[in-house]
Amino acid sequence: MQSKVLIVGAGPTGLAMAVGLERKGIPFRIIDKAGGPGEESRAMVVHARTLELYDQHGLAGEMIEKGIIADSVAIFNDGSRRGKINFGNIGKGLSRFPFVLSLPQDVHERIVICYLQRKNIEVEWNRELIYYEETEGGIKAVISDGDGLETLEAGFLCGCDGPGSSVRKQMGYDFPGGTYEEVFFVADVMSDSRACGVQVHMSKEGFALVLPVRTSGSLRIIGLVPGQPVQSKENARYKDVSDYVENHTGIEAETVNWFSTYKVHHRISEHFRKGRVFIAGDAAHIHSPAGGQGMNTGIGDAMNLSWKLAKVIEGKMDAEILASYEEERIPFARLLVRTTDQVFKGMIADKPVSDALRSLFMPALVSGLARLGAVRRAMFRLVSQIHIEYEDSMLSRGRAGKVKSGDRLPWVKYGDSDNYAPLEGAEFHYQIYGQTSAEMRRFLQKSSFELYEFNLTAAVKKAGINKNTVMLIRPDGHIAVISDDNNVERFFEYEKIFMNAS
Repeated sequence: MQSKVLIVGAGPTGLAMAVGLERKGIPFRIIDKAGGPGEESRAMVVHARTLELYDQHGLAGEMIEKGIIADSVAIFNDGSRRGKINFGNIGKGLSRFPFVLSLPQDVHERIVICYLQRKNIEVEWNRELIYYEETEGGIKAVISDGDGLETLEAGFLCGCDGPGSSVRKQMGYDFPGGTYEEVFFVADVMSDSRACGVQVHMSKEGFALVLPVRTSGSLRIIGLVPGQPVQSKENARYKDVSDYVENHTGIEAETVNWFSTYKVHHRISEHFRKGRVFIAGDAAHIHSPAGGQGMNTGIGDAMNLSWKLAKVIEGKMDAEILASYEEERIPFARLLVRTTDQVFKGMIADKPVSDALRSLFMPALVSGLARLGAVRRAMFRLVSQIHIEYEDSMLSRGRAGKVKSGDRLPWVKYGDSDNYAPLEGAEFHYQIYGQTSAEMRRFLQKSSFELYEFNLTAAVKKAGINKNTVMLIRPDGHIAVISDDNNVERFFEYEKIFMNAS
């Protein structure tokens, strides 16, 4: 069977794209110029929204089992602890996954690769995209395996091939932004030094983060490379930063498993789509690591695009919906670049006043605010990415009280289950909270989409869902259409405009 989609790049973004397409039975090929999956832990944080998306495919449980729930952040200044933020279940009542998960990227990737292998799908390693051209009905691509060239045809091409994306370059899109002068290091070490939870160490010389990894005694350390000049920093080894690490964090490394230096970039492509070709993840946007947003955003891109491609390929939705991918994901990527940029600048500020505020007052202030329930919930919504909404999308219709179309479906627990159980089908479906009119019920019963009914409880009201609310939920868990006034026409028009063969 001819591949309908060619995925270039088998990092977290490309693998997530593969998962989304496989669930819908869409034939695809996924290639990567590397010889195999990565060996380094690199990205560490998996947020709640990502786990919710993975949970629709049965992957969240294994990730949690193999990761570490980060339950606290301790803030140090010149070796003395100045504050602590406890966030074991910081998002309680907001998600099935009310925590921050620490999971090394290489473990993460292998979980997804094994999932695909169980579905008889293999990543094609050592294969590189040489060039592509868009034809009248699809894409013609030439790939190399090092020994020869292969020409293949597909309906669509998805570039998930990182910051140096050959797909983006061939699309002809600029990657505007910049690069910070500061040089960072990242190290995975084995140590007998005690490090409970996440630690943030600040001093006049800079800062360092310490995170637990995998098993007891395994730690990830991230910090600024001390000393001058910049060129020597980029060639630094762990021995060049070991004194700095020991003096500022108290961590003595017994074994160094991995060490690398890097610079932080902030860039975003001018577009994420050109005809039948799309880019996602680092190929489309890169930003500072503040908040651990990068990998999670790439996975969000992939899950957003994969169901839309599947619906178009299946002939169940009009191809015009593909415009909503860029429409929904570019605004979030731009906002993310701005906000992480601001946070990052605050972290590396070297002005005396900034240093004093950061070192003396901020730890206590942040620690104190984090004890407030409203602040904790706001922090979780922001960092976990459950706040992402697409109100201005072409695929969004209506509002009911505090909840609007484009929002992620508010999570509500019902005994041993919740209103996210229907999302496991990764399909459009209707949800009713309370009662509705006879006319609305007749319409819903005639629809080809499944209907799920929920009682109106105190938890439903707390989540902001009004009495007698009806929602059409998208495959990715965002609200397509919503009404609490029996507006049948709104739902009818939506299906008429977008659905070809429901």
